[in-house]
Amino acid sequence: MPKLTIDGVELEVPNGATVLQACELAGKEIPRFCYHERLSIAGNCRMCLVEVKPGPPKPQASCALPATEGQEIRTDSEMVRKAREGVMEFLLINHPLDCPICDQGGECDLQDQAMAYGRGGSRYHENKRAVTEKYMGPLIKTAMTRCIHCTRCVRFSEEIAGVDEIGALYRGENMQITTYLEHAAKHELSANVIDLCPVGALTSRPHAFELRPWELKKTLGIDVSDATGANIRIDSRGREVMRVLPRNNDDVNEEWLSDKGRYQVDGLMRRRLDRPWIRRDGKLHPANWEEAFTAIASLNPGSSIAAIAGDLVDCETMFAAKKLLGALGSSLLEGRQTGMDYATDSLAAVNFNSTFAGIETADVILISGSMVRWEAPLVNVRIRKAVKRGAKVFLIGPEWETTFGGEFIGDDLSLLGNLPEAVVRAFGEAKRPAIIVGGAGLGRGGLEAALALAGNFNLVRELEDGTRWNGFNVLHMGASRMGGLMLGFAQKGGIADLVSAKPKVVISLGADEVDYTRFAGSMIVYIGHHGDKGAHAADIILPGAAYVEKAGTYVNTEGRVQFSDKAVFAPGDAREDWTILRALADAFGARVGFDSFEELRAAMIAEVPALGTEGLADYGSDLPSGGGSASGAIAYPIQDFYMTNPIARASAVMQRCSAELLHGEDFAEAAE
Repeated sequence: MPKLTIDGVELEVPNGATVLQACELAGKEIPRFCYHERLSIAGNCRMCLVEVKPGPPKPQASCALPATEGQEIRTDSEMVRKAREGVMEFLLINHPLDCPICDQGGECDLQDQAMAYGRGGSRYHENKRAVTEKYMGPLIKTAMTRCIHCTRCVRFSEEIAGVDEIGALYRGENMQITTYLEHAAKHELSANVIDLCPVGALTSRPHAFELRPWELKKTLGIDVSDATGANIRIDSRGREVMRVLPRNNDDVNEEWLSDKGRYQVDGLMRRRLDRPWIRRDGKLHPANWEEAFTAIASLNPGSSIAAIAGDLVDCETMFAAKKLLGALGSSLLEGRQTGMDYATDSLAAVNFNSTFAGIETADVILISGSMVRWEAPLVNVRIRKAVKRGAKVFLIGPEWETTFGGEFIGDDLSLLGNLPEAVVRAFGEAKRPAIIVGGAGLGRGGLEAALALAGNFNLVRELEDGTRWNGFNVLHMGASRMGGLMLGFAQKGGIADLVSAKPKVVISLGADEVDYTRFAGSMIVYIGHHGDKGAHAADIILPGAAYVEKAGTYVNTEGRVQFSDKAVFAPGDAREDWTILRALADAFGARVGFDSFEELRAAMIAEVPALGTEGLADYGSDLPSGGGSASGAIAYPIQDFYMTNPIARASAVMQRCSAELLHGEDFAEAAE
């Protein structure tokens, strides 16, 4: 580990560190535009200049300079100060004075660094150049005259997303950043370039001229658009969520977020359920809470009651429903809406055991029944990292356009029992082998066959460094799935067990993917927040709260327990789900043991202690033996990435993304 001196202070830095990283370890702030710790080094903005001895008597770019033994670095000398002023002066030669109308105002790196390191005036009087705006789709608004050619967006698209859609044209002063043929950026992580852009060249099209960052209240939350559990920041103004941004969490989403998780939030204000409804003579009529509860209690279901959890609900809501049904003598709980019935005796057998960070280190990966790019875009990023490190990837399922390469070996689950010789040989030679089973690979014996492979390939093993490796992974798609399985929201025969029980009342907790025609003889009570499929089938609608409108606990597909805070209030007469279930208990004359959210959470933690500690839950590493055979053609469950839940289906932004990016519809711009 080299020792060097920074502004008179000696310190030791890790091997391979750059001078910029060494300066940061010493607590020195180094300005930069092109450098980003998750992207390759470009060294083209020259803002990170420092003075280095021994070396030439001129400032050097610290981001691209290796830290070596004996270096003496100055970050505050007169040479460095004048060099940074000069670089900033160059950057501002063509940059327009758009700050009063620029959406980046208030969170702009160029603004901040011009104040801190600029010279306060310019010696250049040439006309500023102008660059035509580029069309990058419905999510990204461009003002390319502001671009300083840091190439962060180019490197992100190529290196992280794995889609070569953005590049540079021409050279020197004429250089322009654009999408190829000026088509829309179509990958699922495209809007992350907005966060990366250090100036106002790429801003958010749906939020154009709508907000200023200092107007917003910031709340920490968890994304529910998939089962990844990405950490987010919910920015709200008044009672409206204005935008969602990713939070940094290296174990989960790093600092990225899928376009759906970022932009579906405009659906929170559309098609909302804000009052109770009762169906009379085949039509839904508005009602008040007392009328709704009286109508439900009048049926007097006794123990003939069931509950189905949707994909977006939190653990507290599911636990409250479980306590209500338990007080009535029923255990008819299910969360797998579409009919899956895989065994849940061992949670390790339905968990992403490698963890997201761990899958990056796998050297052979077999993906069965998962279109990872749509089901979990942030896991797709991790698999790309594994491939960059040399991992081989084999896929079972219909072919789709991967961003990491890989070899498709067929589309039938029977291949799990008859893998090609090349796959068997690769697993035999692997030190960190992994299997990923997606939603389409869980049924028809797919999970059991994959578990048998886990035993054959010894996926659970001790590594040379003494750590334990578990390469068996299940990739769920619902944010509530693992929490529901921990709370017992699963029947041995899946939702078919509920159908055969013919309950008098079915409580639907935002379950919009269920075929309710199978419950033709039951009263369906829908507790949810959008007028979606579940509400259309309901006999009684009780308006609930969306994920940003309540505090809650979520468990992602790797068994990571995470907490979300309440950002805004639910609209109209809508109430938080647990309060509705508590009032239902009074209507039924049942006692559930809690009267406040704190009491509810305490009771839940007492029953399932793992839900009280943020972090990975311990499901053990022992896997069931599996066995049997799997068969049947694989059909991926997600047909439209942008339309997978009721919030996204209500979102005007997601509807346009679906129409334009997936179905090729044309949208005229204002000038057209």
